[in-house]
Amino acid sequence: MSESSSIAALVNALAAEVAALSPGERLPSSRELVRRHGVSPVTVTRAIARLAAEGVVLTRPGSGTFAAPRRARTDEAPDTSWQSVALGDRSVEAGSVAGLHGPPPEDAIPLAGGYPHSSLWPGKALGAALARAARRPDAWHRAPTAGLAPLRAIFARTAGASPDEVLITGGGQGALAMAFRAIGAPGSPVLVESPTYPGALAAARAAGLRPVPVPMDADGLRPDLLAEAFAMTGARLLYCQPTFHNPTGAVLPADRREQVVAVARASGAFVLEDDFARHLGHGGPMPRPLAADDRDGTVVYLTSLTKPASPSLRIGALVARGPVFERLRAMRLVDDFFIARPLQEAAIELLSNPAWERHLRALSTALRDRCATLATALDREIPEWTVDRVPRGGLHLWVRLPGPVTPPAGVAVGHGRDYFPAEPSGEYLRLSFAAAADPGELVEGVRRLRR
Repeated sequence: MSESSSIAALVNALAAEVAALSPGERLPSSRELVRRHGVSPVTVTRAIARLAAEGVVLTRPGSGTFAAPRRARTDEAPDTSWQSVALGDRSVEAGSVAGLHGPPPEDAIPLAGGYPHSSLWPGKALGAALARAARRPDAWHRAPTAGLAPLRAIFARTAGASPDEVLITGGGQGALAMAFRAIGAPGSPVLVESPTYPGALAAARAAGLRPVPVPMDADGLRPDLLAEAFAMTGARLLYCQPTFHNPTGAVLPADRREQVVAVARASGAFVLEDDFARHLGHGGPMPRPLAADDRDGTVVYLTSLTKPASPSLRIGALVARGPVFERLRAMRLVDDFFIARPLQEAAIELLSNPAWERHLRALSTALRDRCATLATALDREIPEWTVDRVPRGGLHLWVRLPGPVTPPAGVAVGHGRDYFPAEPSGEYLRLSFAAAADPGELVEGVRRLRR
């Protein structure tokens, strides 16, 4: 039996013994517990420490360990109705986001979710990076508010910016929430592609903004309708995903990229570019970020390491220049001072190691093969469902349906209605080819959908 399981077993046994004691009654000595339960003194010490942390026992040095006073119990449910008045009519709608990150139902094949399966993470490289970071003599020192200089330099190269224009964030979702609060005034409109990422819609609404849809076509966001939307709404912010758009997979062509930035600049507005898929290409050259060709501070660039590495590597970056950067930096300081230094050090170790590039190449191949497997299975098993675009990057297929469907209980999917800021333009599903354990699960998931 491992040490951790021995401790857990002893904790359970002692908790049962304490339940039979009166509050303040003394437990047997540590020596007696060692003899009675056949465990080591270290195990006894750690089990008692855990029970003390849980409030089950009280320890008094030199006197022993005693049963803690029991909390008074009541069968009457607490009355929290007063909070409805205190909180007012503002709400935070997180339902669509929770569905992206919660575990799938038991025995269901995950064709939903926003992250690759754990088999696609660089587990060994992450562990080695964290171990090396922990050995740094300053690993637990305070980090600069904007982030560690080497990490800022890495993100700066991606966006074609200066390291001084980079702010390290706690992943992409945290960066989204920060940017919406920093740039948009409560009650003001924010233009978004339609459809778009539900997490962005939730973050914008939580910041008090009103998402306004701008239609897309096969090539992505339409600049002509974008100009009209700016003129009609007076919006000062556009949120968009020009590269491997979530959920459609569209890549904005070079000429439209220039037009989008030009339209925003002419409207006196910012573009919040969400480059979540920068490391999720399926092979071939990656388009340049909008930010790389912007010198006037129109584009605020956002990217993250969580999807290509691990959901728990909560490291991302916002790149901006001018007063908006200072506002974002002030927001970071007010919110939580800085991002944990050990995590930043681990990210530097990971990104600076040759294993990271090897991982990205392997991830690219795996995503390309999985994407082809899912698209082929859908075409073979459910030909009446339409995949307008097989993407060259990202984690999902956007599937157009001939009418409403109710997926079977054995498959978890992303419902298309969650991706529209207003009325849906049709019936859709977003199907992930990255969350399943292997390509065989993808094929079986499609078979279940057919039934």
